[in-house]
This record gives sequence, structure tokens and C-alpha cells, in this order.
Amino acid sequence: MGLYFRRNEDGTTTGRNEESGFTVTLADEEEVKRLLHEDAGWEYTPPPPPVPPGYHRFSLVDDAFDAGGFGDERYAGLRERPPAGCFPADWGRFALECERPGKSLLDAVTGTVAEIRREHGLVMNSLGIEKPQEWLGADKNGYAAQIVAHLLLMAAHRASLLGYGRKDLVRLLDAAGVE
Repeated sequence: MGLYFRRNEDGTTTGRNEESGFTVTLADEEEVKRLLHEDAGWEYTPPPPPVPPGYHRFSLVDDAFDAGGFGDERYAGLRERPPAGCFPADWGRFALECERPGKSLLDAVTGTVAEIRREHGLVMNSLGIEKPQEWLGADKNGYAAQIVAHLLLMAAHRASLLGYGRKDLVRLLDAAGVE
């Protein structure tokens, strides 16, 4: 079964439930999603309200190969004292859901990762994005920025497992033309 959504040139959104054939077109994208979920018999959860200006919403996950589940003792201190604006979440592994300040999303993620490492000795190495190759948007503080942060954290973690250091990664970024 699949639910499909398409933004139309006139500003409306069309949604279709492939299994039932139910199709709806409306100006309100969230209403289209709600109606399709209802038709499919699925629970619909509306998106959270936007964050205040200067704040960014993201999740952090420890995706290390040996990472334990949510209740793993390594995360006890982080479960009890998460960074301000972050809340522990059980994703079948330990995760934090955060709304944090920053000049950009990357800045907010960087500050949060640094605080967790400094205060708890843990490195959160993922934003939990399942298919980072599915690039969406051009917003420097939107989903595309979350993908960039996710890939950088994942690359840094995996590079360290292979014995690469900061200078190796910076040399690669310089060679790639990152200013």
C-alpha cells in the first residue's frame, strides 16, 4: 500500500491512496495528508508547530555498531540530564529529539554534539536519517541541512573507526573545494 502526494502548479496538493483509489486535491496539504491517512485506516499525527526564530528542530542518535538500546547504561546520564531543549526518545536505540538555538541548523547541531561530548563523554554520530540520498529542498536550515549534518557526523564517526583523524577529513574537504 502506498500514499502518494504531489504539489500542483496551482498551489494545491493532490494525494492518492493506491490501494483504495481514493484521491483528493485541496489547498491545505495537511488536510490532504489527514484524509488519506484516515482512508487508509492509519493514525495521522500533524506536524509540530514551527520552532521560534533562531531555533532548529533535529534528532541525534548514537548509530555506532555497538550502540545499545534506549536503556543502555551508557546513556543513563544523558537520559537524566539531557541538554536544554532536548528530550530522550526510544527509537529502538537511544535518541534525543531537540529544539536548540543556533545561527543555522548546522550550528545548533554542532553545539549540541559538543555539549554532549563534553558533559557525558558520548558522541552522537547521526541525525537518524534513513535515506540520506533522498535530497529534499534547498533550505539551509531545513531537511537538506539535516542530511548534511547527518552525513558529516556519520563520516566523522566512521573515519575515526578506520584511524583517520581531523587533518585527514579537513584535507578531503579542502580538496573537494569546501570553503
